[in-house]
Amino acid sequence: MNPIPTAAGSREMKARLASAGAALGLALSVAACGGGGGGDSGGGAGGGSGGGGSEPPGNVSLQTRIDAATATAQNTGNACAPIQPFYWEVGDQTGRLASGSVPPAGGNPVYTSSTVMAIASASKWLYGAYVVQMRQGQLTGDDVKFLTFESGYTNFTRCLPSQTVDGCVAYQNNGVYTAANDGYFSYGGGHMEKHASLNGLGPTDNASLAAAIQSQLGTDVAIAYSQPQLAGGVYTSADVYGVFLRKILSGALQMKAALGTHAVCTNPATCPTARNTPVPQTESYHYSIGHWVEDDPVNGDGAFSSAGAFGFYPWIDASKTWYGIVARKDSSGTQDPGDPDSAGHGFASLQCGALIRAAWIQGVAR
Repeated sequence: MNPIPTAAGSREMKARLASAGAALGLALSVAACGGGGGGDSGGGAGGGSGGGGSEPPGNVSLQTRIDAATATAQNTGNACAPIQPFYWEVGDQTGRLASGSVPPAGGNPVYTSSTVMAIASASKWLYGAYVVQMRQGQLTGDDVKFLTFESGYTNFTRCLPSQTVDGCVAYQNNGVYTAANDGYFSYGGGHMEKHASLNGLGPTDNASLAAAIQSQLGTDVAIAYSQPQLAGGVYTSADVYGVFLRKILSGALQMKAALGTHAVCTNPATCPTARNTPVPQTESYHYSIGHWVEDDPVNGDGAFSSAGAFGFYPWIDASKTWYGIVARKDSSGTQDPGDPDSAGHGFASLQCGALIRAAWIQGVAR
C-alpha cells in the first residue's frame, strides 16, 4: 500500500480534478443535448418515469415496476437504507424509465443523474467494452486472459495522476509478473494496465486515454480519468454511464454478445483457481470480460455488473432487457484514494441495487 498523499499532493489532485471536471461537465452537457438515448432524469426523492416508448414485455405494467422500484429504493428497513444518500435509475435500451434521488435520513438529496464522481472499478466494464469493440467481437486468447484477471500481473498498487499508462506500468511493482498466479483469477488493476500497455495505449495520459476509449465507445460516453488507470481511474456521471449501458443493450456496442462469456470462477473458498476476490466469500460469482456475473447458486440472479469500491454500481439483468445504476461516492475508511479496491462500499450498493432490480422485474417492492 502506498502512503497517503501529502496535503500539497491532495491540493494538486483536487486542482487536476477540478480542471478536468470542468471539461467533462461541458462534454456531459453536449452529450445530454446530442442524444445517446437519454430519457429525462426522472423524479427526485420520489422517483418517476422518464423517456422510454412502449410498455415493457411481460405481465407487469410499467407503472407497477416504477412503483415497486421506487418503494424499494426508499425503504428504510432493507439494504438500501444503510447506503443513503444515493441516486438510482432503471431503464431499457430506449432510455431511462424510472429514477430517484434518495436523501440521507432527514436531509436533502445529494446525488442526481448528473453528479460527476469517481466510479472506481466500474471503470473495468468500460475498458472491457473498449477492447471488445476494438477487436470487433473477436477477442484473442491473451485478451481473455488479461480481461478475466488470470494474466499473472498481480502486483498493482496505483497510478500517479501525471503518468502515462506505460509510466504507471513501470511505477513500483505495477508491471511485475508473478508466474505462480498465471492462470489463476486474482482481482486487481495490473491485468488491464499491462494489457493496455501492450495494445497501443502505453503513451496515453489522462486526456488522451479518455479520447482513445471514446474512439470505440463513442463520444457520447463522456468520461475523464483522474489517473491513467484502466481498472479504476474513471470519473463520470450516471447520465453518461446510462448511455453506455443502453448502447450495450441496443447492440450498438459488441459487448452485448460478450456479456458473461469466458467467465471464470472467483471465490477462493469454492474455486481452486481463484486467488483473491473483493466480493464476500459467501458469494460465488464468476468474472467475465471486465464485469461480474452475479450467478451465486443461492443468492444470484445472473445479472452482469461492475461495482466500484466507492459505491457506484451499474448492472444489466440476465435477460439483457433492463439496466440500472446505483450512484454514490463513499470513501470513508479508504486508506489510499488511488486504490480502487481499498474500500468495500461497492458490495453494499450491489445489495441495494439487486433489490431494486428484483422489484422492477417482478413488480413487487422489497
